[in-house]
Amino acid sequence: MKHIEITRQPLIDAERFVLRPVRRSDVGVLSMYTADERVAAGTRSIPHPLPPGTTEAFIDRALQNERIEDVWVMDAAQAEGREVLGVISLSHLDRAQSQLGYWVAPGFWNSGIASEAVQALVAANPQENTTIFAEVFQDNAASARVLTHAGFEYIGDAESHCVARNANVPTWTYIRKMA
Repeated sequence: MKHIEITRQPLIDAERFVLRPVRRSDVGVLSMYTADERVAAGTRSIPHPLPPGTTEAFIDRALQNERIEDVWVMDAAQAEGREVLGVISLSHLDRAQSQLGYWVAPGFWNSGIASEAVQALVAANPQENTTIFAEVFQDNAASARVLTHAGFEYIGDAESHCVARNANVPTWTYIRKMA
Protein backbone atom coordinates (compact mmCIF):
# COMPACT_ATOMS: atom_id res chain seq x y z
CA MET A 1 0.00 0.00 0.00
CA LYS A 2 1.31 3.41 -0.94
CA HIS A 3 1.98 5.75 1.99
CA ILE A 4 -0.17 8.86 1.75
CA GLU A 5 0.64 11.90 3.87
CA ILE A 6 -2.57 13.08 5.50
CA THR A 7 -2.94 16.72 6.40
CA ARG A 8 -5.45 18.28 8.74
CA GLN A 9 -8.86 18.61 7.16
CA PRO A 10 -9.96 22.18 6.53
CA LEU A 11 -13.32 23.68 7.36
CA ILE A 12 -15.17 24.29 4.11
CA ASP A 13 -17.88 26.93 3.91
CA ALA A 14 -21.06 26.26 1.99
CA GLU A 15 -23.89 28.76 1.72
CA ARG A 16 -26.14 27.34 4.47
CA PHE A 17 -23.69 25.25 6.48
CA VAL A 18 -20.06 24.35 6.99
CA LEU A 19 -18.28 21.11 6.19
CA ARG A 20 -16.23 20.22 9.25
CA PRO A 21 -14.29 17.15 10.32
CA VAL A 22 -16.28 14.54 12.21
CA ARG A 23 -16.16 14.69 16.03
CA ARG A 24 -16.57 11.99 18.66
CA SER A 25 -19.58 13.98 19.94
CA ASP A 26 -21.35 13.27 16.61
CA VAL A 27 -21.81 9.61 17.52
CA GLY A 28 -25.42 9.89 18.76
CA VAL A 29 -26.91 11.75 15.83
CA LEU A 30 -24.84 9.84 13.26
CA SER A 31 -26.02 6.57 14.80
CA MET A 32 -29.61 7.74 14.68
CA TYR A 33 -29.42 8.72 11.00
CA THR A 34 -27.42 5.71 9.80
CA ALA A 35 -29.76 3.32 11.63
CA ASP A 36 -32.45 4.48 9.17
CA GLU A 37 -32.77 1.79 6.50
CA ARG A 38 -33.29 4.44 3.79
CA VAL A 39 -29.88 5.97 4.54
CA ALA A 40 -28.09 2.62 4.81
CA ALA A 41 -29.63 1.28 1.58
CA GLY A 42 -28.31 4.32 -0.31
CA THR A 43 -24.70 3.57 0.62
CA ARG A 44 -22.30 0.72 -0.04
CA SER A 45 -20.97 0.35 3.48
CA ILE A 46 -23.58 1.14 6.15
CA PRO A 47 -25.16 -2.08 7.45
CA HIS A 48 -28.81 -2.45 8.37
CA PRO A 49 -29.71 -3.10 11.06
CA LEU A 50 -26.85 -1.03 12.45
CA PRO A 51 -24.77 -3.17 14.83
CA PRO A 52 -23.65 -1.64 18.14
CA GLY A 53 -20.29 0.12 17.87
CA THR A 54 -20.46 0.68 14.10
CA THR A 55 -20.67 4.47 14.33
CA GLU A 56 -17.95 4.64 16.97
CA ALA A 57 -15.64 2.57 14.72
CA PHE A 58 -16.44 4.84 11.74
CA ILE A 59 -15.56 7.94 13.79
CA ASP A 60 -12.36 6.30 15.09
CA ARG A 61 -11.26 5.56 11.50
CA ALA A 62 -12.11 9.11 10.41
CA LEU A 63 -9.96 10.56 13.19
CA GLN A 64 -6.86 8.44 12.50
CA ASN A 65 -3.78 10.28 11.27
CA GLU A 66 -3.13 7.52 8.72
CA ARG A 67 -6.69 7.32 7.36
CA ILE A 68 -7.55 6.62 3.75
CA GLU A 69 -10.72 8.72 3.78
CA ASP A 70 -11.36 12.33 4.80
CA VAL A 71 -14.84 12.74 6.29
CA TRP A 72 -16.77 15.96 6.80
CA VAL A 73 -20.07 16.55 8.57
CA MET A 74 -22.54 18.96 6.99
CA ASP A 75 -23.05 21.22 10.03
CA ALA A 76 -25.68 24.01 10.03
CA ALA A 77 -25.45 24.87 13.74
CA GLN A 78 -23.88 28.29 13.08
CA ALA A 79 -26.83 29.14 10.82
CA GLU A 80 -29.27 28.14 13.58
CA GLY A 81 -29.91 24.79 11.93
CA ARG A 82 -29.16 21.20 12.85
CA GLU A 83 -25.62 20.35 13.84
CA VAL A 84 -25.58 17.32 11.53
CA LEU A 85 -27.38 17.25 8.16
CA GLY A 86 -25.32 14.47 6.60
CA VAL A 87 -21.81 13.32 5.78
CA ILE A 88 -19.54 13.76 2.76
CA SER A 89 -16.17 12.11 2.19
CA LEU A 90 -13.24 11.75 -0.15
CA SER A 91 -11.45 8.39 -0.18
CA HIS A 92 -7.84 8.65 -1.30
CA LEU A 93 -6.93 6.78 -4.46
CA ASP A 94 -3.59 7.05 -6.22
CA ARG A 95 -2.31 9.62 -8.75
CA ALA A 96 -4.10 12.61 -7.15
CA GLN A 97 -7.53 11.00 -7.44
CA SER A 98 -10.31 10.41 -4.93
CA GLN A 99 -13.70 8.73 -4.66
CA LEU A 100 -16.55 10.98 -3.46
CA GLY A 101 -19.27 9.65 -1.19
CA TYR A 102 -22.10 11.34 0.68
CA TRP A 103 -25.43 10.86 2.38
CA VAL A 104 -27.99 13.31 3.73
CA ALA A 105 -30.43 12.62 6.58
CA PRO A 106 -33.93 11.91 5.22
CA GLY A 107 -35.44 14.98 6.88
CA PHE A 108 -33.27 17.14 4.59
CA TRP A 109 -33.80 15.27 1.32
CA ASN A 110 -34.84 17.36 -1.67
CA SER A 111 -33.62 20.57 -0.03
CA GLY A 112 -30.41 21.05 -2.03
CA ILE A 113 -28.16 20.05 0.90
CA ALA A 114 -26.34 17.33 -1.06
CA SER A 115 -25.81 19.59 -4.08
CA GLU A 116 -24.47 22.37 -1.90
CA ALA A 117 -22.11 20.01 -0.06
CA VAL A 118 -20.74 18.41 -3.23
CA GLN A 119 -20.25 21.77 -4.94
CA ALA A 120 -18.49 23.25 -1.89
CA LEU A 121 -16.19 20.25 -1.52
CA VAL A 122 -15.33 20.19 -5.23
CA ALA A 123 -14.66 23.95 -5.24
CA ALA A 124 -12.37 23.65 -2.21
CA ASN A 125 -10.59 20.56 -3.59
CA PRO A 126 -8.92 19.97 -0.21
CA GLN A 127 -6.91 16.96 -1.39
CA GLU A 128 -5.68 18.84 -4.48
CA ASN A 129 -7.10 16.14 -6.73
CA THR A 130 -6.83 16.15 -10.48
CA THR A 131 -9.78 13.76 -10.73
CA ILE A 132 -12.71 12.84 -8.48
CA PHE A 133 -14.86 9.79 -9.12
CA ALA A 134 -18.32 9.07 -7.76
CA GLU A 135 -20.95 6.40 -8.17
CA VAL A 136 -24.63 6.25 -7.33
CA PHE A 137 -27.08 3.40 -7.28
CA GLN A 138 -29.24 3.47 -10.38
CA ASP A 139 -32.38 3.62 -8.22
CA ASN A 140 -31.22 6.99 -6.85
CA ALA A 141 -31.70 9.45 -9.71
CA ALA A 142 -31.63 12.41 -7.29
CA SER A 143 -27.99 11.66 -6.40
CA ALA A 144 -27.14 11.38 -10.09
CA ARG A 145 -28.56 14.90 -10.59
CA VAL A 146 -26.46 16.16 -7.66
CA LEU A 147 -23.33 14.95 -9.43
CA THR A 148 -24.19 16.28 -12.89
CA HIS A 149 -25.06 19.69 -11.41
CA ALA A 150 -21.60 19.72 -9.80
CA GLY A 151 -19.90 19.15 -13.14
CA PHE A 152 -19.45 15.37 -12.99
CA GLU A 153 -19.73 13.48 -16.27
CA TYR A 154 -21.28 10.05 -16.63
CA ILE A 155 -18.71 7.45 -17.72
CA GLY A 156 -20.54 4.14 -17.47
CA ASP A 157 -22.53 1.51 -15.66
CA ALA A 158 -21.16 -0.88 -13.08
CA GLU A 159 -22.33 -2.47 -9.87
CA SER A 160 -21.34 -2.28 -6.22
CA HIS A 161 -22.17 -4.38 -3.24
CA CYS A 162 -24.56 -2.75 -0.77
CA VAL A 163 -24.13 -4.16 2.74
CA ALA A 164 -27.60 -3.03 3.87
CA ARG A 165 -29.29 -4.69 0.90
CA ASN A 166 -26.94 -7.70 0.98
CA ALA A 167 -26.85 -7.52 -2.80
CA ASN A 168 -24.91 -6.18 -5.74
CA VAL A 169 -26.69 -3.08 -7.02
CA PRO A 170 -26.36 -1.49 -10.48
CA THR A 171 -24.55 1.86 -10.39
CA TRP A 172 -23.84 4.83 -12.59
CA THR A 173 -20.22 6.01 -12.44
CA TYR A 174 -19.17 9.65 -12.80
CA ILE A 175 -15.92 11.58 -13.14
CA ARG A 176 -14.96 15.18 -12.48
CA LYS A 177 -11.69 16.43 -13.94
CA MET A 178 -10.34 19.18 -11.72
CA ALA A 179 -7.65 20.61 -13.96
